[in-house]
Amino acid sequence: MPHTLTIKPIEGAKPGKVYYPLQLNTIASESLPKPGAGQVLVNIRACALNHRDLFIRQHLYPGISFTSPLFADGYGIVTALGPNPSPQAQSLLNKPVLLTPSRGWESDPAGPENNGKEFSVVGGAAKYDYGTAQDFVVLPESEVFLAPEHLAPAEGAALPLTGLTGWRALVTKAEAKKGENVLITGIGGGVALQVLQFAVAMGCNVYVTSGSQEKIEKAKQLGAKGGVVYKDADWEKQLQKLLPKERAYLDCVIDGAGGDILARAARLLKTGGKLVVYGMTLSPKMEWNMTAVLKNIELRGTSMGSKKEYADMIEFVREHKIRPVVSKVVEGGLQNLEGIDDLFEDMKNGVQFGKLVLLLDGEKKSGGSSPKL
Repeated sequence: MPHTLTIKPIEGAKPGKVYYPLQLNTIASESLPKPGAGQVLVNIRACALNHRDLFIRQHLYPGISFTSPLFADGYGIVTALGPNPSPQAQSLLNKPVLLTPSRGWESDPAGPENNGKEFSVVGGAAKYDYGTAQDFVVLPESEVFLAPEHLAPAEGAALPLTGLTGWRALVTKAEAKKGENVLITGIGGGVALQVLQFAVAMGCNVYVTSGSQEKIEKAKQLGAKGGVVYKDADWEKQLQKLLPKERAYLDCVIDGAGGDILARAARLLKTGGKLVVYGMTLSPKMEWNMTAVLKNIELRGTSMGSKKEYADMIEFVREHKIRPVVSKVVEGGLQNLEGIDDLFEDMKNGVQFGKLVLLLDGEKKSGGSSPKL
């Protein structure tokens, strides 16, 4: 029987004071959705967690839903087409695809069209009533893309939201180029690791920060030139010594933490360098100082990305045979609530290095592998 996975409401729960339990829902086989004109039916084979899913369970994310299936990342197989399918749809039949992790943003590099009124990440969201924590989903054919052929299901599921966010941060916002020095903070998270893989493939010199020397060593195995532990009071001075003498500055910083990153990084960024921030996990505020003003440093916020950026990112992954880093894979499908909760616990405790993935029934971990780190 097909299933969906949602969160279960708790009466009187207060945002930030609650942790909603998971709820498995069974769908009668005869109630399986059927694709209409311009639509495809996708059998989800793997899905992955993002931090937003943890925030949703704590009611710390806007516009949550108790009826929409969770998760935005998904890899699946197109199993049926709507009537009078287009050549594009016909090319997708029985092929592995990646689902778009958000809706309502087509191509504008500045941000979602219509001032963001139609934009939302999917999964546990009120605006769009589906997610990837369901065995079958009907979607417009424009919302799925052929998966790069070298990716296993778990790797495909690991790519969408972190890949899109990282691509926009590095390519659209930082405008990084071959030979430039790039600092990525908080290596180990999905976005940071995806930025690392993209930047290395582009020929950038990549440096990282982490709270763990072990994670820095793993990042070096993926191509980072070096890294520093941000818990050290003088980490920026340590980083300065790692930079090449012929280019002893940073061209850009890709940051997901906030806090005092500008005060630290301003000393290392070149004149006109860019600080791109895609998250603020340490603090919702950031100091802006006169050093940044005098050095003409650009602070650029970024979040998610457009469908065009998503397509460009997938093609780059295909061309460079990039395999997203998978930290942990749980089998057993949506019925394995204990295993799924274990993935959430890993995310809560910040122990992962890469993505946390759930394989749905019928899929095993064979068929490809992420870097062994």
